Amino acid sequence: MSLPVMRRIVTGHNEQGKAVIVSEGAPPKIVELKAVPGTVFYEVWNTNASPAPIDNSDDPTLRPLQLHPTPNGSIIRFVDIPPDAGQHDISDEDIAAGFAQIGAAGATTRNADSPHKLMHRTETIDYGILLSGELWLVLDEGETKLSPGDVVIQRGTNHAWSNRTNE
Repeated sequence: MSLPVMRRIVTGHNEQGKAVIVSEGAPPKIVELKAVPGTVFYEVWNTNASPAPIDNSDDPTLRPLQLHPTPNGSIIRFVDIPPDAGQHDISDEDIAAGFAQIGAAGATTRNADSPHKLMHRTETIDYGILLSGELWLVLDEGETKLSPGDVVIQRGTNHAWSNRTNE
């Protein structure tokens, strides 16, 4: 597991109502998918309602990992995506187990005609920002190469992420 260069700073209020730093450091919840080695989720923050409560409640990232946010919620996370070369031998059972581990057993959409083994879909709007490396966004029809700084606005489409490098 290689932690991305990041520091999470969470603010809140003290007993006098003054703004303070509540926590600072690496995200407390880091999960590697057992069935898809090298895939690592770094949970930065999430909300579970809209409008989101502005309070000093417990860290919401400590809940069980789930791919999609709760209704009216949001998630921000970093994800390490391993090279495709290491995923060629992953069985359909491992793929199903990987999605189940992140609370999204029904998200996998792979079939005989799929352009990638890890095709999936969620009914969410996702914002993906590539920080380093090279990644391909694979759709049912078409794909595009992403470079650092590229942003993907994923609007509930069937997709997969393909790392065709050795990094």
